[in-house]
Parts: sequence; structure tokens; C-alpha cells
Amino acid sequence: MKQPANKDTTCAKPPKGRSGAAFLLAQLGAHGASQFAARLAGLQLVPAHAGVFRILAATPAITQQALATALGTLPSRLVAIVDELESKGLIERRPHASDRRSYALHLTEKGKAALQSIGKVARDHQQDLLAALSEEEQATLGSLLQRVADQQGLTRGVHPGFGNTGRDEGVAKRE
Repeated sequence: MKQPANKDTTCAKPPKGRSGAAFLLAQLGAHGASQFAARLAGLQLVPAHAGVFRILAATPAITQQALATALGTLPSRLVAIVDELESKGLIERRPHASDRRSYALHLTEKGKAALQSIGKVARDHQQDLLAALSEEEQATLGSLLQRVADQQGLTRGVHPGFGNTGRDEGVAKRE
């Protein structure tokens, strides 16, 4: 079929000028998240694993319930992640020191080595993602973004995607 000569192609071209900051944050966030996931795949891990490792490193012997709360996710969703990491020999459940009904989660030696690898991946990822900025500009950007995240009520160091995972609704409820 022949195309009309005066076909409107405005949708095929990006808008002229600068994009808004909110769009750029969303664009870079999606891009950065997919790139980070691709890098972690080389370690046979996913971003959710990195979030669990980060909390376990900062809070050894945390219970699964407390970990779920820290990550803003449902405990039932976390069970599958913990089971997977335990089956890989990266974390272990031990009897909790003060609550016989609970288990304390610990990184194994293999898990500690994986955490070191995740740290290297994260540092390399940040360097590559922010290569267009000087160190000073990177620090300023980080500071500004932290202010915005704080104002939005986001939990520091926890990806908000955890809160949506396993919920019936597409948007996590804020309290």
C-alpha cells in the first residue's frame, strides 16, 4: 500500500530541546537498572539479591521478618529469595539467639565473597553510568538526588521496586 506524501512523522522524532528532569530521571533509572541487572547476571544474581546482601551485611543475624520490613516487601515474597540464596550456599539460616520461633540470616563465606563482587559491579556500574560527570559533579548530583528521594519519603538504600514485588496492586501504599 502506498504511503501518503504528507505523512506526519512527528511521533517518530524525539522532541527538540531539553527533556524535563522527571523524564530524564525515569529514563536514566530504567536504563541504569537494566544495565545493573545485566552486570549482576554475570554473577548469576539479580538486583533483588543485591538488596538482600546489602541489608544482611549491615545487619547480621536479622530475622526474615525484619529483613522483609527493611526491604519494604511481603515476607512471603522474601521466602523464595532467601531459599534461592540459601540453595546457592550464599546465606544460611541459624536458630535465632533470643527467639526460638525465628531464624537469623547470615552471609556464608561464599556469600561474603559474592558481596565483594557485587560491590565491584556496583562501583563499575556507577563509574560507567556517570562517566560524563566530574567527581565533583557526581557528588553534587548524588546529594541533590538524595534530597529529592528524602522529600519523596523513600527509604535510604532500598530500591522501591521491592515494595511492589508480590503485591496485588501495582503501586506500593505509603503509610
